[in-house]
Amino acid sequence: MAATAAAVDREAAWLTELDSPIGDADHGTNLQRGFAAVVKVLGSDPPGTPGAVLTAAGRQLISSVGGASGPLYGTLLRRTGKALGDAETVTAGELLAGLRVGVDAVAQLGGASAGDKTMIDALEPAVEALATSFDAAADAARQGAEATVPLRARKGRASYLGERSVGHQDPGATSAALLFAALAEVAGPEVAE
Repeated sequence: MAATAAAVDREAAWLTELDSPIGDADHGTNLQRGFAAVVKVLGSDPPGTPGAVLTAAGRQLISSVGGASGPLYGTLLRRTGKALGDAETVTAGELLAGLRVGVDAVAQLGGASAGDKTMIDALEPAVEALATSFDAAADAARQGAEATVPLRARKGRASYLGERSVGHQDPGATSAALLFAALAEVAGPEVAE
C-alpha cells in the first residue's frame, strides 16, 4: 500500500489531467488523499495479516475518496482481503485467487466489463497475466489502460460524453495500472502460481 501511495502521489497530476476532459478533474487528488490516509491508518495500527491489511485499506478508501473511485477501489481491496482470510502469509497463487474475487466484485458493482473504458480494462488483463508473473501483470494493466484511448466510454461519468470520450485514456484504468506496477515493484519478478 505504501508503494501504491507513492506511485499515486508521483502521478496525481497526470491522473487529474487524464480526468479533466472526460471526468470531474479530481481523480488524482482524490486517490492521493485516499492512499495517504491508507498509509496513515496502516502505520498507526498495522493489521496482522495480508487480508486484514487489504480490508483495512479498502475501508479507508471508501471513507476518504469521493466519487466512484472510493467505493470501487475500496471494494477491490476489501473483497480481495476477505478472500485471503486470516492467513498469516499468502502465496502468490492465493493472492491471484483473491484478486479475481476483488475484480469480479468491482465489475459487478460498476456494472462494467472489458471494453467499457473503465478500470476493468486494466484490472482484468492484469489478473490474467498475474498467473505468469507480477511484472507481466503490471505490463498487462498498463497496456489495458493505454488500450482505452480509442474506446467510447459505456460506463461511468465519461459515458455521458458519448463520442467525445474517444481519444482519451481512462483515468481509472490508469490508476489501476499504477496499483499493479506498485505490486510488481514490491513483489519482484516472482511467478504468481
